[in-house]
Amino acid sequence: MEQNNFEQYELRAELLKALAEKGFSTPTPVQDRVLSEKIFEKDIIVRAKTGSGKTLAFLLPLLQKITAGERESKVLILSPTRELSQQIWKEAKWFGNYINVSAASLVGGMDMSQQIRSLRDGSAVVTGTPGRVLDHIRRGTLDTSGIKIVVLDEGDHMLDLGFKEELEAILDSLPNCQRVWLFSATMPAEIKNLAKRYLKTPVFISLTEEGEAHEDITHEVYLVPTRHKEEGLINVLLWEKPSRAIVFCHTRAETVELTRRLHDENFQAMCLHGEMSQRERNMALSQFRSGRTPLLVATNVAARGLDVEGVSHVIQMGLPDNRETFVHRSGRTGRAGHEGRNLLVLSPKEATGFKSMVKTSTIPITWKNVPDPKDIRKKQRISYEERVFAAEHYETPENLEWADSLLECNESRAMIARLLGLLFSRKNAGYELTADLEQDLKRGRTPRRSRSKESGSAGSSLQTTIRIERGRDQGWDVGKILRVICSTLNIDKSGVGAIRLQNDHAQVELLPSIEKDFERFGHRLIERGLITEGRKSYKAVEKRGKKPFRQRKKR
Repeated sequence: MEQNNFEQYELRAELLKALAEKGFSTPTPVQDRVLSEKIFEKDIIVRAKTGSGKTLAFLLPLLQKITAGERESKVLILSPTRELSQQIWKEAKWFGNYINVSAASLVGGMDMSQQIRSLRDGSAVVTGTPGRVLDHIRRGTLDTSGIKIVVLDEGDHMLDLGFKEELEAILDSLPNCQRVWLFSATMPAEIKNLAKRYLKTPVFISLTEEGEAHEDITHEVYLVPTRHKEEGLINVLLWEKPSRAIVFCHTRAETVELTRRLHDENFQAMCLHGEMSQRERNMALSQFRSGRTPLLVATNVAARGLDVEGVSHVIQMGLPDNRETFVHRSGRTGRAGHEGRNLLVLSPKEATGFKSMVKTSTIPITWKNVPDPKDIRKKQRISYEERVFAAEHYETPENLEWADSLLECNESRAMIARLLGLLFSRKNAGYELTADLEQDLKRGRTPRRSRSKESGSAGSSLQTTIRIERGRDQGWDVGKILRVICSTLNIDKSGVGAIRLQNDHAQVELLPSIEKDFERFGHRLIERGLITEGRKSYKAVEKRGKKPFRQRKKR
């Protein structure tokens, strides 16, 4: 069944013209449902996945009803992140120009005086993040008396980021608000409670099921050795050759460290995390959108709501928090009908957890071992041959004469081999990881009791204890300390012993199995202010039958 054209929704001629100039002729499913419902006189809850076109789903009916030339603030649109809010503001501003309606953007990290001027000049549409909008309300620079409709975009994520109090304070400060439109990918209990309090008999529109994935996205898991996840990612990047990819990490520290490692491996990459200044964030996004930097290494918070065309790959490092996070991250690719690839880079132990996470899902997932340098080089060779055969413009008389002279020599075959070596030998083919991965997989299949016998039982291993300068007073718990230690040292939790949490610090035991990881990455703990004392070195430890740590050979 063919989808309706925008003309069938009785939109203003100016908005239809704007849509045509944008190249939009057919609505997405969420746009069709919202526009068909004629929801302007109703509260609504829309459950739709990321990348579904929901921004236009609420902007078009809002702009349809605003009087041309209106200067009083009538609509407030709240979003969880600066980037998403700025994107909505740009769309509202662009479409608003066609009907003489202005829009103001109120986000943190931007010039407050400029925001105040735009509000004084008159903006019928106000977009912003909860913290900065509430700031303006309390300052008296945002007059809320005329606001009739509030849109909560990505409501679940705003609550995830701890904006519950700000949202409630904003909604309670709107004396004449008539409608609340809630857009959310998931419906956790907090969202339901918020809707129950502020929405009146809402119309519920659902275009997704919990954990449902895009049909035009391929999902694959690459298994990599536990101790060599960064090297595993490098092999995956060399194999996949993404034109533009977002690499998701759990923490800010991971994005910084991984970006540094990618630079060392001659990949063009930039990181994006919540502690960057607005100028730094804008620069990173500009580089990524333009294609000058094809890899963006980001946290969930920083990348939520990003709308960048042409993202060929989403790569998730480590086990996602839950199935919904796995799906939401994948929504950065496969947009507007284009195919995309969603890849997970997991250790065998993480893979077990992921299988449990998606066992009731219908998402088709392909499982693969990390690519081997031999296979990577073979694929690179095929690609290089295709480039050579296609480069007919280099068949100049001068080059052909040179080729003839080379072929006439006695060692013509050897000469060609040398040329290929000179041109091709510098290409990075990744790391030898197959043996380590097989060892991890074998260890996972061996019963725990058997592993204990193999490693020996005599004697207790020596270990080191480090003091982490974070405790209960800083809001840290044992779980957070464990996560930070594991991500910083690039290990799994099996390498961490007892954690003794105090008010202002914690004592953490590190086991002999991660000695090399500690020696390699321990400096990160100092750089991040987690250790202020000189870190202790491992003493001689009894290996108990375990193989020593080996540096990966690069090919």
